[in-house]
Amino acid sequence: MDLKTAAKAIRKGDIAPVYLLYGTEKYQMRQFVDMLQEHVIEEEHREFAVIPYDLADTPLDAVVEEAETVPFLVPKKLVLVRDAGVFTAGKDGGKVEHRLDTLAAYIENPAEYSVIVFMVHADKLDERKKIVKQIKNAATVLTFSPLSSEELLSWVEKRAAERHVALEAGAAAALVRNAGTGLQALAAEIDKLCLFAGEGGTIGVKDIDSLVARSTEQNVFVMVEELANLRMENALSIFYELLKQREEPIKIAALITRQFRIILQVKELAQQSYSQQQMAGQLGLHPYAVKIAGEQARRFRPEQLRWILNELAELDYRMKTGGVDKVLGMELFFLKLGAQTV
Repeated sequence: MDLKTAAKAIRKGDIAPVYLLYGTEKYQMRQFVDMLQEHVIEEEHREFAVIPYDLADTPLDAVVEEAETVPFLVPKKLVLVRDAGVFTAGKDGGKVEHRLDTLAAYIENPAEYSVIVFMVHADKLDERKKIVKQIKNAATVLTFSPLSSEELLSWVEKRAAERHVALEAGAAAALVRNAGTGLQALAAEIDKLCLFAGEGGTIGVKDIDSLVARSTEQNVFVMVEELANLRMENALSIFYELLKQREEPIKIAALITRQFRIILQVKELAQQSYSQQQMAGQLGLHPYAVKIAGEQARRFRPEQLRWILNELAELDYRMKTGGVDKVLGMELFFLKLGAQTV
């Protein structure tokens, strides 16, 4: 079952007795749990009808026992369980012993007055484990993966539209460029921008640039975009702004190196016919970051990217050994890059 189908079923009152939620998109997972809570437990009962557990310090037996205990003065209770490796690869973690057979028996005959939600913050389950196979057969298992680049921009626009605020063309991309791909951070920035624009208003790119502060990592991300487009003056301007913020040139160089390494990796994977999602999984990146890196990769030949990485490695060595003034070294790198890519 996919997320939309599960959410639709919950809104209709079709609540599963056991849910297993897994994935790295914690914000969406939390939203789903909140939505489920709204439909299972009345607001005045939530203080004592929503029971949290963490398997790092609580055995599964206690979770099952709680689920099997008849609720007091309420029709249903919600048992929220943070996972500590029971469903993922590797050791279960902690000093707590988990009797998986107890859970296996429960999911085959769950209590009608309890809803258990397991939350696993990992990108995949360990399909080799017997309990994973059992719970996939008997429970509702939902994946919370990072949104694709198109879905991410659509999500930004939809959240603004829910607050009756429009986004100017390019504003969604500008917001992701400034705030990053984390949904929680994006949600907070959208709410702030909507308050600024007012109901029925429009958020422009200039509004985002003036109201949404970029982190050092995002500044470097934009700097590399300027370098890729041979806008050296803009790239230097961002560099000098980072220096005003007391950022260390060695750190800036390391972040630039990381971005160019990603660009080269994406270029090489694209030549092997990897999809955007496959690249994201292979490199451990958000699909939107892969999309931007792919666009930047088209502006460089592989040998140019390798040359840039060699130059950055040499610059790193010289800055750390005192062979060159750090700021001057970075300025010379920008100038050499501009000459190399013309």
